[in-house]
Amino acid sequence: MNDKIDLAQAEAIADLIESGSEQAAKAAFKSLTGEFSAHIHRLVERLIELRTYIEASLDFAEEEIDFLSDAEILDRIDRLNSSVEALLSQTRQGALLKEGMTVVFCGEPNVGKSSLLNALSGRDSAIVSSQPGTTRDIIREHIHLDGLPLHIIDTAGLRQSNDEIEQEGIRRARTEIEKADRILIILDNRHPHDQSLESLLTHYQLPTTIPTDLIYNKIDLSGKSAQIREHSTPLRLYVSAKTGEGLEGLRTHLKKSIGFDQTTEGSFTARRRHLDSLRSAHEHIDLASEQLRIAGAGELAAEELRLAQQHLGEITGEFTSDDLLGRIFSSFCIGK
Repeated sequence: MNDKIDLAQAEAIADLIESGSEQAAKAAFKSLTGEFSAHIHRLVERLIELRTYIEASLDFAEEEIDFLSDAEILDRIDRLNSSVEALLSQTRQGALLKEGMTVVFCGEPNVGKSSLLNALSGRDSAIVSSQPGTTRDIIREHIHLDGLPLHIIDTAGLRQSNDEIEQEGIRRARTEIEKADRILIILDNRHPHDQSLESLLTHYQLPTTIPTDLIYNKIDLSGKSAQIREHSTPLRLYVSAKTGEGLEGLRTHLKKSIGFDQTTEGSFTARRRHLDSLRSAHEHIDLASEQLRIAGAGELAAEELRLAQQHLGEITGEFTSDDLLGRIFSSFCIGK
């Protein structure tokens, strides 16, 4: 871009200024120096090469350039999509460092979800009562853990109810759960539970694609000591919202989930729009592979790759059709 910074780098300047932690600042600096953009440019370059081969085969058939039947093309498309998927994972972590993680508390009524929210936020954001069903609407609290943003959502207890207002609260709770970055299932440690994650997800009708932890609350009443079982699947933490036992372990775990304790090598700041663009590019490359593999439809595959490139271009800059035509003529002895 004529030695000028691209859009992702310009956004990184604002991210660096607004960073609330050393990790976030280091990640923003990496993006500012072009590390994230370099990943995007390499993906775009590989996309351009694939489009060059495919469109040359389509537009200059008389030149006997037939790459559509070449298995190498399919292999290169698949390898490209694997690279996009890997970058998407890194970008997701960068977005958490920049914009924070949304955590939803869910579980039965009266297990201490609101008490846990109040304990983590340091204030009485939610009404606490021994009466089940007290929380009927969504309660949001925004806190910082050592400068890292955390968005906590307390939801209505998930249970069968004939109460129309409580039913609406449960419906809203499920909507928030679908949008969460992480789910914490809060359980009363005094009561026996089937500790299989699969059974709990089924019982509460929770999505299986969102990272989920089990939080056993009220250990002050059960007599169990505060602990964290990091090597179990899912992770289990034993806490008391009332006395504060185990809460520091919960905070540490949430910081790790955002990326606080991970090495910043290879990490860079990112935004939700970057995630959206990468997801869209991934989907279009998948479709391009299908069009070639199943239907042998070069025209449709070329269009899917064009759309994938367009989405990547939304992150850093544009690559026009004139650029592609020039690449075709420079790559092959066409028209000579």
